Amino acid sequence: MQRLYDFLRRHPTGVDSFWAVMLFGFSVLWVAQVPEGPDDVIGALIVAAFALVVALRRRAPEKMLLLAVLLGVVQLLVDFPPNPADFAMLVIIYSVAAHDGPRWASRLALVGGACAASVSQLRWPVENVSVAGQVFFTVVMSVPFVLAWVLGDSMRTRRAYLAQLEERAARLEREREAQSKVAVAAERARIARELHDVVAHNVSVMVVQADGAAYVLDTSPDLARQALETISSTGRQALAEMRRLLGILRTGEPEEAGEYVPQPDVQQIEDLVEQVRTAGLPVDFKVEGTPRRLPSGVELTAYRIVQEALTNTRKHGGPDVGASVRLTYFDDGLGLLVEDDGRGAAQEMYVDGGADGRGHGLIGMRERVGMVGGTLDAGPRPGGGFRISVLLPLKSAQ
Repeated sequence: MQRLYDFLRRHPTGVDSFWAVMLFGFSVLWVAQVPEGPDDVIGALIVAAFALVVALRRRAPEKMLLLAVLLGVVQLLVDFPPNPADFAMLVIIYSVAAHDGPRWASRLALVGGACAASVSQLRWPVENVSVAGQVFFTVVMSVPFVLAWVLGDSMRTRRAYLAQLEERAARLEREREAQSKVAVAAERARIARELHDVVAHNVSVMVVQADGAAYVLDTSPDLARQALETISSTGRQALAEMRRLLGILRTGEPEEAGEYVPQPDVQQIEDLVEQVRTAGLPVDFKVEGTPRRLPSGVELTAYRIVQEALTNTRKHGGPDVGASVRLTYFDDGLGLLVEDDGRGAAQEMYVDGGADGRGHGLIGMRERVGMVGGTLDAGPRPGGGFRISVLLPLKSAQ
């Protein structure tokens, strides 16, 4: 049964043609039985034309409406009384009203249907009926035409409403997909910044310690052993942080919770500075103001900025470079000032955040600071070296 229904839906013109043939047959039988009326050939042609209106009502509704109007005029002129073929007028009125076509056709169908019964009554009045009876008969005969138009217009409105709902659902789905892609891209960028900071800092420490161990391996085995221990602990810390970050990408449970480290915060900056000192970079660290709990996003941002700044000092500062880190707690913000007395960096690496693609660390800093609504100023320091000044707005954690 479902296959038959699907077949009929795929071939609407075939279905209409079947009903057109049925209407033509009944109408021809009616013409043949009417003793008074036009010539049978003329009647058959009119009936055939009405059948054509039914057959092509969905393929060319506006043209078939005009043909139906023309047939009605011809029917009046040749005195061809109402017959079963006139049912095609109801069908075409419904079809035009239901079709999403020009509005003039729908209006013409409504006006023509409302006037059809009145014109028919004037041309072929009912015999032996009072005027009141003729008016009542005319009104009753007009109702089917008006109802056909109302039903068709309702179907058109319903289809338009359903199409609007489908379009809105599709648009919402596209918006959800776009938002999901943006969220995924933002998360990937965040993880990429985290990985860059972790790898750049810890690997640079390991490289410095490895070079130092190789230099004193023969003359001072104890110092070489201490450097190797630093390399080992730094590598483990880097591995733990990388596992924590990559664990964000997994949907399952962590394999071993003990292998993951907490998210870095401001309190760990002192440990970070001590680690850098152990790696051979003298760092002066001071805290001004009253330390207090900060939003986790601000704490992580502060830690990563100091980490990246000290990493850049080791990479670009040159030999015999020293650095200083200042943390200042304001009433409404946290200030960071990281300076060194090295040779600084090329201008293209800090102007516009490293627009040439080489200053990835500064780009990450600007993105981190921007995410928490802060400001960052990076550039050469008067008297030589490089400075990074950051202000992070905050509210005390409750």
